[in-house]
Amino acid sequence: MTLHRFFVNPDEVVGDFFPIPAGIRHQVTHVLRLHSGERLMLLDGQGQALVVRLEGHDCRVEERLPAAGEARHRLTVWQALLRGDHLEPVIRHGTELGVHAFRLFVSDRCVAREVSARRLERLRTIAREAAEQSERGAVPEVSAPIPFAEALRAAGAEPSVLLYERADGPRLSAVEPPRGVVIGPEGGFTPDEVAAAEAAGLTVAGLGPRILRSESVALAVAAVVMSRTGDFA
Repeated sequence: MTLHRFFVNPDEVVGDFFPIPAGIRHQVTHVLRLHSGERLMLLDGQGQALVVRLEGHDCRVEERLPAAGEARHRLTVWQALLRGDHLEPVIRHGTELGVHAFRLFVSDRCVAREVSARRLERLRTIAREAAEQSERGAVPEVSAPIPFAEALRAAGAEPSVLLYERADGPRLSAVEPPRGVVIGPEGGFTPDEVAAAEAAGLTVAGLGPRILRSESVALAVAAVVMSRTGDFA
Protein backbone atom coordinates (compact mmCIF):
# COMPACT_ATOMS: atom_id res chain seq x y z
CA MET A 1 0.00 0.00 0.00
CA THR A 2 1.34 3.41 -0.97
CA LEU A 3 2.08 5.67 1.98
CA HIS A 4 0.80 9.21 2.09
CA ARG A 5 3.84 11.52 1.87
CA PHE A 6 4.17 14.91 3.53
CA PHE A 7 6.94 17.47 3.77
CA VAL A 8 7.30 18.83 7.29
CA ASN A 9 9.52 21.18 9.27
CA PRO A 10 12.60 19.29 10.53
CA ASP A 11 12.07 20.79 13.98
CA GLU A 12 8.72 18.96 14.22
CA VAL A 13 10.13 15.45 13.72
CA VAL A 14 12.78 15.27 16.41
CA GLY A 15 13.08 12.00 18.31
CA ASP A 16 11.11 8.81 17.82
CA PHE A 17 7.76 10.00 19.22
CA PHE A 18 6.19 13.38 18.53
CA PRO A 19 2.83 15.05 17.80
CA ILE A 20 1.49 15.06 14.25
CA PRO A 21 3.19 18.14 12.74
CA ALA A 22 0.88 21.16 12.86
CA GLY A 23 1.08 21.87 9.13
CA ILE A 24 -0.42 18.50 8.17
CA ARG A 25 -2.60 17.77 11.21
CA HIS A 26 -5.87 18.92 9.62
CA GLN A 27 -5.25 17.00 6.40
CA VAL A 28 -4.26 13.83 8.22
CA THR A 29 -7.08 13.79 10.76
CA HIS A 30 -9.97 15.58 9.00
CA VAL A 31 -9.37 15.30 5.24
CA LEU A 32 -7.78 11.87 4.91
CA ARG A 33 -9.35 10.68 8.19
CA LEU A 34 -6.40 8.50 9.06
CA HIS A 35 -6.54 6.61 12.35
CA SER A 36 -4.25 4.99 14.89
CA GLY A 37 -2.24 2.18 13.38
CA GLU A 38 -2.02 3.73 9.92
CA ARG A 39 1.36 4.76 8.54
CA LEU A 40 2.73 7.89 6.85
CA MET A 41 5.98 8.98 5.33
CA LEU A 42 7.31 12.32 6.58
CA LEU A 43 10.09 14.10 4.70
CA ASP A 44 12.18 16.79 6.33
CA GLY A 45 13.28 18.35 3.03
CA GLN A 46 16.91 17.81 4.03
CA GLY A 47 17.32 14.32 2.66
CA GLN A 48 15.67 12.21 5.36
CA ALA A 49 12.43 10.23 5.19
CA LEU A 50 10.65 8.89 8.27
CA VAL A 51 8.08 6.11 8.17
CA VAL A 52 5.78 6.69 11.14
CA ARG A 53 2.77 4.97 12.63
CA LEU A 54 -0.09 7.05 14.03
CA GLU A 55 -0.92 6.67 17.70
CA GLY A 56 -3.86 8.96 18.37
CA HIS A 57 -2.62 12.47 17.58
CA ASP A 58 1.04 11.42 17.74
CA CYS A 59 3.55 9.74 15.45
CA ARG A 60 5.93 6.92 16.36
CA VAL A 61 8.96 6.49 14.08
CA GLU A 62 9.31 2.99 12.65
CA GLU A 63 12.09 3.62 10.16
CA ARG A 64 14.46 6.37 9.02
CA LEU A 65 15.91 6.19 5.55
CA PRO A 66 17.44 8.46 2.91
CA ALA A 67 14.84 10.35 0.90
CA ALA A 68 14.75 9.21 -2.72
CA GLY A 69 13.50 10.90 -5.87
CA GLU A 70 16.02 13.73 -6.28
CA ALA A 71 17.76 14.34 -9.59
CA ARG A 72 21.54 14.05 -9.57
CA HIS A 73 21.80 17.08 -11.85
CA ARG A 74 20.72 20.20 -9.95
CA LEU A 75 19.00 22.42 -12.48
CA THR A 76 17.97 25.96 -11.56
CA VAL A 77 15.26 27.61 -13.65
CA TRP A 78 15.54 31.40 -13.81
CA GLN A 79 12.03 32.41 -14.84
CA ALA A 80 10.80 35.89 -15.78
CA LEU A 81 7.50 36.87 -14.20
CA LEU A 82 4.42 35.90 -16.22
CA ARG A 83 0.89 37.22 -16.31
CA GLY A 84 -1.99 35.81 -14.32
CA ASP A 85 -1.61 32.22 -13.17
CA HIS A 86 0.96 31.27 -15.81
CA LEU A 87 3.75 30.76 -13.29
CA GLU A 88 1.79 27.95 -11.65
CA PRO A 89 2.34 25.31 -14.39
CA VAL A 90 6.00 26.33 -14.58
CA ILE A 91 6.44 25.53 -10.88
CA ARG A 92 4.19 22.46 -10.85
CA HIS A 93 5.54 20.66 -13.89
CA GLY A 94 9.13 21.76 -13.36
CA THR A 95 8.98 20.30 -9.86
CA GLU A 96 7.62 17.02 -11.20
CA LEU A 97 10.53 16.77 -13.63
CA GLY A 98 13.14 17.41 -10.95
CA VAL A 99 14.04 21.13 -11.12
CA HIS A 100 16.17 21.98 -8.10
CA ALA A 101 15.14 25.65 -7.67
CA PHE A 102 13.09 28.39 -9.29
CA ARG A 103 14.54 31.92 -9.27
CA LEU A 104 12.11 34.61 -10.40
CA PHE A 105 13.16 37.88 -12.01
CA VAL A 106 11.76 40.96 -13.75
CA SER A 107 12.97 41.85 -17.26
CA ASP A 108 12.10 44.66 -19.67
CA ARG A 109 9.14 43.00 -21.37
CA CYS A 110 7.51 41.55 -18.26
CA VAL A 111 3.86 42.55 -18.00
CA ALA A 112 3.77 41.45 -14.37
CA ARG A 113 6.28 43.48 -12.36
CA GLU A 114 5.90 42.03 -8.86
CA VAL A 115 4.58 39.06 -6.88
CA SER A 116 2.60 39.60 -3.69
CA ALA A 117 3.59 37.75 -0.54
CA ARG A 118 0.35 35.76 -0.79
CA ARG A 119 1.04 34.84 -4.40
CA LEU A 120 4.60 33.78 -3.62
CA GLU A 121 3.34 31.57 -0.82
CA ARG A 122 0.85 30.01 -3.24
CA LEU A 123 3.68 29.17 -5.67
CA ARG A 124 5.68 27.61 -2.84
CA THR A 125 2.66 25.53 -1.84
CA ILE A 126 2.35 24.32 -5.43
CA ALA A 127 6.02 23.28 -5.36
CA ARG A 128 5.53 21.38 -2.10
CA GLU A 129 2.37 19.60 -3.30
CA ALA A 130 3.99 18.69 -6.62
CA ALA A 131 7.05 17.36 -4.79
CA GLU A 132 4.81 15.19 -2.61
CA GLN A 133 2.83 13.91 -5.58
CA SER A 134 5.93 13.10 -7.64
CA GLU A 135 7.66 11.39 -4.68
CA ARG A 136 10.59 13.75 -4.50
CA GLY A 137 12.91 13.94 -1.52
CA ALA A 138 13.05 17.74 -1.34
CA VAL A 139 10.91 20.75 -2.20
CA PRO A 140 12.49 23.12 -4.74
CA GLU A 141 12.93 26.67 -3.51
CA VAL A 142 10.84 29.40 -5.17
CA SER A 143 12.59 32.71 -4.61
CA ALA A 144 11.14 36.22 -4.63
CA PRO A 145 11.72 38.12 -7.89
CA ILE A 146 14.85 40.21 -8.42
CA PRO A 147 15.90 42.56 -11.25
CA PHE A 148 17.21 40.97 -14.45
CA ALA A 149 20.72 42.37 -13.94
CA GLU A 150 20.98 40.66 -10.54
CA ALA A 151 19.68 37.42 -12.02
CA LEU A 152 22.37 37.52 -14.70
CA ARG A 153 25.12 38.02 -12.16
CA ALA A 154 23.91 35.05 -10.11
CA ALA A 155 23.26 32.80 -13.12
CA GLY A 156 26.66 33.67 -14.53
CA ALA A 157 28.35 32.19 -11.46
CA GLU A 158 27.67 28.69 -12.81
CA PRO A 159 27.29 27.23 -16.31
CA SER A 160 24.01 28.75 -17.50
CA VAL A 161 22.10 29.19 -20.74
CA LEU A 162 19.80 32.03 -21.73
CA LEU A 163 17.12 30.80 -24.10
CA TYR A 164 16.38 33.16 -26.97
CA GLU A 165 13.86 32.36 -29.66
CA ARG A 166 15.90 34.22 -32.32
CA ALA A 167 19.24 32.70 -31.36
CA ASP A 168 21.65 32.11 -34.23
CA GLY A 169 23.87 29.87 -32.14
CA PRO A 170 23.48 26.30 -30.89
CA ARG A 171 20.34 24.63 -29.66
CA LEU A 172 20.07 23.62 -26.02
CA SER A 173 20.50 19.96 -26.90
CA ALA A 174 23.92 20.71 -28.43
CA VAL A 175 25.53 22.38 -25.41
CA GLU A 176 26.79 20.84 -22.18
CA PRO A 177 23.81 20.31 -19.82
CA PRO A 178 23.67 23.61 -17.90
CA ARG A 179 23.19 24.19 -14.20
CA GLY A 180 20.92 27.14 -14.89
CA VAL A 181 18.53 28.17 -17.65
CA VAL A 182 17.20 31.71 -18.02
CA ILE A 183 13.71 31.98 -19.53
CA GLY A 184 12.08 35.21 -20.65
CA PRO A 185 8.53 36.58 -20.35
CA GLU A 186 5.71 36.47 -22.90
CA GLY A 187 7.44 39.02 -25.12
CA GLY A 188 10.86 37.42 -24.87
CA PHE A 189 14.16 39.18 -24.24
CA THR A 190 15.28 42.42 -25.84
CA PRO A 191 18.48 42.43 -27.94
CA ASP A 192 20.17 44.47 -25.20
CA GLU A 193 19.28 41.82 -22.60
CA VAL A 194 20.68 39.06 -24.81
CA ALA A 195 23.90 41.04 -25.23
CA ALA A 196 24.08 41.56 -21.45
CA ALA A 197 23.70 37.81 -20.91
CA GLU A 198 26.58 37.09 -23.26
CA ALA A 199 28.70 39.69 -21.49
CA ALA A 200 27.90 37.98 -18.19
CA GLY A 201 29.27 34.69 -19.52
CA LEU A 202 26.01 32.92 -20.33
CA THR A 203 25.56 30.81 -23.43
CA VAL A 204 22.72 31.98 -25.67
CA ALA A 205 20.84 29.07 -27.23
CA GLY A 206 17.52 28.21 -28.82
CA LEU A 207 15.07 25.32 -28.62
CA GLY A 208 14.36 24.89 -32.33
CA PRO A 209 12.32 26.41 -35.15
CA ARG A 210 9.02 26.69 -33.28
CA ILE A 211 8.10 29.41 -30.79
CA LEU A 212 6.87 28.10 -27.43
CA ARG A 213 4.70 29.92 -24.94
CA SER A 214 6.83 31.09 -22.03
CA GLU A 215 5.09 28.82 -19.54
CA SER A 216 5.92 25.82 -21.75
CA VAL A 217 9.64 26.52 -21.99
CA ALA A 218 10.64 25.38 -18.49
CA LEU A 219 8.89 22.04 -19.03
CA ALA A 220 10.64 21.50 -22.37
CA VAL A 221 14.01 22.56 -20.96
CA ALA A 222 13.76 20.36 -17.88
CA ALA A 223 12.82 17.34 -20.03
CA VAL A 224 15.79 17.93 -22.37
CA VAL A 225 18.36 18.52 -19.64
CA MET A 226 17.17 15.75 -17.32
CA SER A 227 17.01 13.29 -20.21
CA ARG A 228 20.60 14.05 -21.17
CA THR A 229 21.82 13.67 -17.58
CA GLY A 230 20.01 10.37 -17.05
CA ASP A 231 17.33 11.66 -14.67
CA PHE A 232 14.32 11.46 -17.00
CA ALA A 233 13.05 9.01 -19.61
